[in-house]
This record gives sequence, structure tokens and C-alpha cells, in this order.
Amino acid sequence: MTVTRLIARPMLASMFVVGGVNALRNAEALAAKAKPVTDKVVPMVKRAVPQLPIPSDALTLVRINGAAQVVAGLALATGRAPRLSSTVLAATLVPTTAAGHRFWAETDPAARGNQKVHFFKNLSMLGGLLIAGVDTDGKPGMAWRARRAGRDVRREARRLAKDARHEAKLVRAQIS
Repeated sequence: MTVTRLIARPMLASMFVVGGVNALRNAEALAAKAKPVTDKVVPMVKRAVPQLPIPSDALTLVRINGAAQVVAGLALATGRAPRLSSTVLAATLVPTTAAGHRFWAETDPAARGNQKVHFFKNLSMLGGLLIAGVDTDGKPGMAWRARRAGRDVRREARRLAKDARHEAKLVRAQIS
């Protein structure tokens, strides 16, 4: 792991660990802010994936989101499954931002400006998480490995076919 990754991952994760702990401690207050979003999103998810056991109350969803942020944040900070933890954090950031920083719904210009700053801060963090989610730490990713294996198999098949033709030619020469 490079020094940059060693430093950057905990820095990126710190916001989520602190935010997740805050969400767990203040779940009731945050559930009230999340309710307009959960009331719209939960029915859509239940229609799209009916077998998914998703709770419908905002309090439980806030707690699940907060716990996911703490766990995935700690995993990212310590370098454990960084691609998966970054992806989980990105998934938790979307509802957090939609529920917590609805600047378009604010009427007070000062509050609107503050929420807009937080909204775009979260948007930029989402970009960082997406980059971290595809970072292979300098190692080949699964797609590269699959392409490479396919090329190796094709090359080996061509070589075996050539050898088989050569052997067949030798057998024909011995028979004749």
C-alpha cells in the first residue's frame, strides 16, 4: 500500500465514522429529517424488489445507515476490503445527503446556502468514494485478470491445435 493510500483512506473514512456514530446517538432527531425521503424511497424499493426485507420506519433505517457508515468507515480506514467499504459508504451517502441537505426545500437564504455547501461537499465525497471503490491498489482488477485469462486460453488452444495438426501429419506419414 502506498503512503498516499495509507493516509487518504482514514481521512476519507473519518467523516463516515463520526457521522455514523452521530446518527446512532441522535437517531430520533435524524429520523424526523429522513422521514420525507424514506416515505418516498421505501415503497419504490419494495415494488422493485419485493423479497427484500426492508424496514419501513425511518428510525430503523437511520440506525442501519449509521451502523453501515461506522462499520464500512472503520474498514476503509484500516484498509480492510477498501473497494467494498468504499462502495458501501457511497451507497449510504446518497440517502444521507438526500435527507439531510435538502437545500432546495430551505426558505431561509442563510440556511439554504449552508445546506448547499454540505450537499456539494457530500457530492465531492461521493466522487472520492467512487474513485476509491475502483482503486485496485496497483494490482490487476478482476476484469483485467479475466481478459488476460481469456487471451492465455486462446493462445494455448491455438498452440494445441497446431501441435495436434503436426502430430496428425506425422501419424499419416507413418501409416503411408
